[in-house]
Amino acid sequence: MTSSARRIAVISAGLSNPSSTRMLADRLAAATAKQLSERGIEVEVDVFELRDHAHDITNNLLTGFAPPALESVINAVVSADAVIAVTPIFSTSYSGLFKSFIDVLDPDALTGKPVLIGANAGTARHSLAIDYAIRPLFTYLHAEPVSTGVFAASSDWGASADNVAPLGERIDRGARELADAIARREPASDSDPFDPANYLGEGRSFGHLLGGLAGE
Repeated sequence: MTSSARRIAVISAGLSNPSSTRMLADRLAAATAKQLSERGIEVEVDVFELRDHAHDITNNLLTGFAPPALESVINAVVSADAVIAVTPIFSTSYSGLFKSFIDVLDPDALTGKPVLIGANAGTARHSLAIDYAIRPLFTYLHAEPVSTGVFAASSDWGASADNVAPLGERIDRGARELADAIARREPASDSDPFDPANYLGEGRSFGHLLGGLAGE
């Protein structure tokens, strides 16, 4: 990857395999990569299935220590130029697995980072969860979620989709906004993205260094 290339970390919190959450994540990533390519910007996309790290995430919450595999995921996410975050909607909000992963990140790790939010559920009546639950979460972490959040209901994946804005249009709009946000920023450092020193400020406790819950 060249020094001007950008990295996007995609986190998918789907619980099944395959899942509509991952399908949405892949489409958002592909659309964003296409938008960046049209701007002459090289991009590298890393997709992480949180279900593969569910036990490690729980152990991190309980012990304050991130096992190596989870630590690699954390480092890749927080050192990326932008994040695409997709979660299923359970009980009118993001999934517990999604929130647990966010909880193991350092509170300052996503500051200023562009984020494209995606969510999916069985019916379109859950679409508002993006704006009353997920967007405030990233805003609290001082990330910069783009204006368009992309929600997909089960009907969006079929020929009988009846939403005002078809899924493909929403994906393209969100991808364009994320690509614009990435293009306005300087590329992330070319130093080792898996070195904790690259995303944690000086003076952090050892617990913070490993994604723990220092300060509680």
